[in-house]
Amino acid sequence: MNILVVGSGGREHALAWKIAQSPLLSRLVCAPGNPGMATLGETRDVKATDVAGLLALAREIAADLVVIGPETAVAAGLSDALAQAGIPCFGPSAYAGQLETSKAFTKAFADRHGLPTGRYGVFEAAAPAKAFLAGFTAPYVIKADGLAAGKGVVIAQTLDEAEAAIDDCLGGRFGASGARVVIEEYLEGEIASVFALCDGAASLLFGGVQDHKRVFDGERGPNTGGMGTYAPAPVLSDAVIDATRRTLIEPAFAGIAAEGAPYRGVIFCEIMVTADGPKLIEFNVRFGDPECQVLMLRLQSDLVPYLLACAHGRLAEATAPVWRDEAAICVVLAAEGYPGAPRTGDEIRGAEADLGEGVTLFHAGTARRADGALVSAGGRVLNVCALGKDLRQARDRAYAAIERIDWPAGFCRSDIGWRALA
Repeated sequence: MNILVVGSGGREHALAWKIAQSPLLSRLVCAPGNPGMATLGETRDVKATDVAGLLALAREIAADLVVIGPETAVAAGLSDALAQAGIPCFGPSAYAGQLETSKAFTKAFADRHGLPTGRYGVFEAAAPAKAFLAGFTAPYVIKADGLAAGKGVVIAQTLDEAEAAIDDCLGGRFGASGARVVIEEYLEGEIASVFALCDGAASLLFGGVQDHKRVFDGERGPNTGGMGTYAPAPVLSDAVIDATRRTLIEPAFAGIAAEGAPYRGVIFCEIMVTADGPKLIEFNVRFGDPECQVLMLRLQSDLVPYLLACAHGRLAEATAPVWRDEAAICVVLAAEGYPGAPRTGDEIRGAEADLGEGVTLFHAGTARRADGALVSAGGRVLNVCALGKDLRQARDRAYAAIERIDWPAGFCRSDIGWRALA
């Protein structure tokens, strides 16, 4: 079968890598892809938000399945356009996609359908937003309503910082995504992510991961799109995963279907594991990045039948996925300046060599120079991933591989996985 993977980051490289292993695959096309994805199949220079261009490409290659990687493609309505054209798609509609594309929508949705989450307020003006802070104590959680590539969240330690974050958001830092600000109750506990598939009716749990959002060691500095992930995560006990399924995931799927937008694809439920059980931090309407990378490394089952089952409404016939016994880790190598304006265009040497036993490298923000050299072309640039008999071995392998990569302008956190290893 012919499969089109939409996107160009580390998540999409990991999906393409796993799809390429399927005996069901005949042809793999990635749009726009990246240098790593180009080693697995064809790449076409069509942006993830170019709905008309992607629809034309899907028709050209007679795609049997289109796999949507990034949330921007969901927000652009790609799934809706493909459905209208009769082309099978893994990815939710734009309406269902509001579970990620609007934090205000998600909070109101949680209220409507009884999903456990923190107290909140939504504001379009600074004065009432700042007044609302009086109902909370530090730290304060300030979020831009719309998509901000993981950078629209501020955990403010003081009232002055919180008020500055409100001014920053409503002052235009995130463009239209910051036209509304969401202020949330700070929840105490440990954050983790649980994934589930849905075909519009039936659903299936699909793994769990723990990530590191802050840019520097020790959970310091601003939030990012993610600096590293690992699985399995001790905090995700069977009891926590089951409670997440019962109180958050299944009610969300039922709720969005009741609102006329049956969910088809994967949902990424970020939770705070509190003393009162899991509470919703946020939903994402796609595989996480870099969460997807460790999921794909640990997934022993063929991924393609699950993607097809979601697209064709046959998930009830699917068996539970089989996971490898090994632990997996992903360490993000980012460019100097990230999560602000990253330095780009620097040559990266050694990344495409053999990086050692159990190590897999995914491209996240790279480009190929005219002379064939690999160069940095984004904020998060490389995902150095590894499997090991336990997390310590996987982590040692990943960091040893990083030592072999010659890229002076890159940096990473040195403590990925510290919670589990502690």
